[in-house]
Amino acid sequence: MNPKINKVAVLGSGIMGSRLACHFANCGLEVLLLDMPDPGDGNSPNNLVNKALAAAVASKPSPLYLDRLAGKIQTGNFSDDLPKVADCDWIIEAIVEQLEPKQDLYRRLEEHRKPGSLVSTNTSGIPVADLCQGRSDDFQRNFCGTHFFNPPRYLQLLEIIPGPKTEAAWIPYLLQFGRHRLGKVAVQAKDSPAFIANRIGVFGIMTLLHSMAKLDLDITAVDQLTGPLIGRPKSATFRTCDVVGLDTLVKVAQGVHQRCPDDEYHELFAIPDFLQKMLSEGLLGDKTKQGFYRKTKDASGAKKIEALDLRTGEYSVQSKTKFPLLDPIKQESDLRKRIKGLIQMPDKGGEFLRQSFARNLRYASLRIPEICETPYEMDEAMEAGFGWELGPYALWDAIGVREMGQLMTLYGEAPAPWVQSMLDAGFDSFYENREGELWCYHPGQGCRVKVPHRDRIVDLHLLKPTRLVWSNSGCSLIDLGQGVLNVEFHTKMNAIGGEVIAGFRKGVELAEKDFAGLVVSNHSSVFSAGANLGMVFMLAAEQEYEELDMAVRAFQSFTMLARLSKVPVIVAPKGLTLGGGCELSMHADGIQAAAETYVGLVEVGVGVIPGGGGTKEFAVRLSDRYRQGDVEYNALSQVYMNIATAKVATSAMEAKAMGIFRDSDRISLFEAQRIAQARDWVLELAQAGYTPPTQRQDVRVPGKAGMALLLAGVNGMHMGNYISDHDRLIANKLAYVLCGGDLSYPQLVSEQYLLDLEREAFLSLCGERKTLERIQHMLKTGKALRN
Repeated sequence: MNPKINKVAVLGSGIMGSRLACHFANCGLEVLLLDMPDPGDGNSPNNLVNKALAAAVASKPSPLYLDRLAGKIQTGNFSDDLPKVADCDWIIEAIVEQLEPKQDLYRRLEEHRKPGSLVSTNTSGIPVADLCQGRSDDFQRNFCGTHFFNPPRYLQLLEIIPGPKTEAAWIPYLLQFGRHRLGKVAVQAKDSPAFIANRIGVFGIMTLLHSMAKLDLDITAVDQLTGPLIGRPKSATFRTCDVVGLDTLVKVAQGVHQRCPDDEYHELFAIPDFLQKMLSEGLLGDKTKQGFYRKTKDASGAKKIEALDLRTGEYSVQSKTKFPLLDPIKQESDLRKRIKGLIQMPDKGGEFLRQSFARNLRYASLRIPEICETPYEMDEAMEAGFGWELGPYALWDAIGVREMGQLMTLYGEAPAPWVQSMLDAGFDSFYENREGELWCYHPGQGCRVKVPHRDRIVDLHLLKPTRLVWSNSGCSLIDLGQGVLNVEFHTKMNAIGGEVIAGFRKGVELAEKDFAGLVVSNHSSVFSAGANLGMVFMLAAEQEYEELDMAVRAFQSFTMLARLSKVPVIVAPKGLTLGGGCELSMHADGIQAAAETYVGLVEVGVGVIPGGGGTKEFAVRLSDRYRQGDVEYNALSQVYMNIATAKVATSAMEAKAMGIFRDSDRISLFEAQRIAQARDWVLELAQAGYTPPTQRQDVRVPGKAGMALLLAGVNGMHMGNYISDHDRLIANKLAYVLCGGDLSYPQLVSEQYLLDLEREAFLSLCGERKTLERIQHMLKTGKALRN
């Protein structure tokens, strides 16, 4: 076998199928999306599939990195277009979750697919072995399960489930293809009910639902304890149920209940009475606008969120349960240390977590080797599929394997025998960090094995114990190996203040002396929320303008250092990259961004313009576009509107389209390889004989002519009462800087000239009362205030 996948057919255009087609298009694949012909419209048989795709493209959050990628998807119907699958390398079925319709479609596929092409099912629970029964030998050898999680763009897990006759070569290929081409955490699962993630995740939910009557906690209290506090998503438990849909949850639970009569907790997969009642009343969660929670409005029209009281069946606004002992523990930023503190709490919150961890960890240990062979496979599945920061075994390690095992036994939840065998053999943890490489205990082999598929993954947490070069309270410098140094931020929201700037300067100093270059990266979902607004507010409120001027100069010097250092600097953002984080990225030699990078200059939202070089940098880039023959004022207007409206790119591809990232900047589909790829780029530049740039003296700006164009629209919006006086002031300052100031005609200026204009505009806006109100509101609520 020498499999290659370039064109994919997706059969079924429902919520999952249409979004799978979109994500394949994101990844550069040609896609054929087929569904049933529209029975009510003989003239437009593709009406059903076209509407489904249009609905997917219009949905929020978008399944596409860019709307134009929908052009890579060809639509059709099963009656007319099924023969087209002969041109496809991979056919993935995502129709209704019932055995007979799937098998019927496979029979029809046999007539048209080319021999050797991959056929897979996106089933979430029907046995793969049952699905391919009766098919030809070639079909069965090239058939497997490929279980994506919805929405497939955003949830990273892909479970690969071999069938009884699947060619062995397909599995490593798909594990590799899933990671490198689709950007997924691809994990091999066994053909067992609900596979890995749903089996473990739904068990945790079902055991909680059955114990609610015994708990002295309401659903909001449980969600307080089972969300970010323990490294889980904000949706925690009950909000997650609403998002997924209670009908979907019940379907998975019923499947396990029916097919796993010997499961040690078989009865916990039975549906409790209150959940059956919710189903019968149509309380399915977000899809029916009410489930465990619902959004309503009070008499004044203000929005409110009500929670369901499981005892009375009534909705009400529930205040947060007070857990006084939580307050000091919540301040601990290290999740592993926080977990250890939580299970030691003597109150009912601590008791709840002890019982919950004990049962769930026992269940996880009992499922090896039934659903997967190793702890790392289960952890990868839970972290990627359910968004847990720590999978079951990483969590167990954080508490201590022996200590947690004793606690589990105390609660009547003794671990599976292999855990004790591991301890008896002298292994006191599931994982071991061997000089930056992750090893894990393999129960079947009785020893630790190197976790596979990590050769191109750089984990800063694993490197830090042995390769920390320097640190302060907001920044760490870590040796990535191969002569490259990494700057990692670790302030709150990775905000950039004095400690981060000092750390970056130290990094450049060390890199220029002893390293080939510098990478700026971290593992947070917030690469950087921007400058330290608290400091800006304090200095502006106290009218310490000289100090504020010095602070802005220091920030501009910080971003320019990324441009002018004597060694190459690559910034590798992921997640939120706002304000100053965006400005730093724009000044680097290159950007190695995760595909899911949400980036923009958002300073207008707090009443100022970008003051760390962002406005200047767009003026520089516009100047270069003018030279390339771009229509000058169209480009200027688009950039101006993006900054003035604080527009944030919703993907790295969109950031390129907006001009925040350059065409030469690179995107990592598989986020885990982002730092390694950034390191490689540094070495590539260094080995090519890196020459640092100098400050530009040739930036062409349009002056008054450009300002007149931009301000005509601003004045019109102000006269129509669409923007406030303060909004107009900000817009005027932005136009002034972007166009190079009060120049009578287009001319060449220096970068420093533009930085000075930018700084002066920023400082003048900081003196406005409305700006201080906006900054204060942002600091209190995390949201922009509109006048």
